[in-house]
Amino acid sequence: MNDVIPLFGFTTTPLELVSFLLAATTVILDIRQVHWAWLFAILSSATYAVVFFGARLYGDMALQFVFIVVSAWGWHQWLRGGAEHRGLRVTRLGSGGIALAMASWLLGFLLIALFLRAFTDTDVPWIDGFLTSGSLVGQLLLSRKKLENWHVWIVVDLLYVGLYLYKNLMLTAILYGLFVLLALVGLRAWRDAAATGEREALPA
Repeated sequence: MNDVIPLFGFTTTPLELVSFLLAATTVILDIRQVHWAWLFAILSSATYAVVFFGARLYGDMALQFVFIVVSAWGWHQWLRGGAEHRGLRVTRLGSGGIALAMASWLLGFLLIALFLRAFTDTDVPWIDGFLTSGSLVGQLLLSRKKLENWHVWIVVDLLYVGLYLYKNLMLTAILYGLFVLLALVGLRAWRDAAATGEREALPA
């Protein structure tokens, strides 16, 4: 699965290609709020962990194992995490929630980057730490169907494109470029869903 193969003028591996397809399917299902997205998220995280290990992106590799756990929790949240153990609806973060998310991102960035710099041979500890922390925040917000998860993913995915180009993971760089576009679509779709939920929640 790690044999190099040519594809559209650049090289990739069968494992990276499978990971690409699984991850793209995940985001498409996320936009549509289909709970099976979490199954594809678990599978793509498992395969991408191997891809990132080979690229010495240890923060991203470790993140995939966290994603597997969070995805299992998110799957349950989407199905049973709402009122009276019903499925969640799309909602927005309050100002306190936004501040907490940003503080968590910053703290996670510092801890992860310092760990990577001290204990691994990665050549990109700071950007790896920043994006690893941001991805975790985005995944947690997605698990709770918070609209702002798409804002996080737009920022993270844009920066990931540059990182994966630097690491010569060309197919994954293309994937994350696609993720930026899908995140914009997701933001619009979930904004409409949140507005609908807010109107329905108003007293008659």
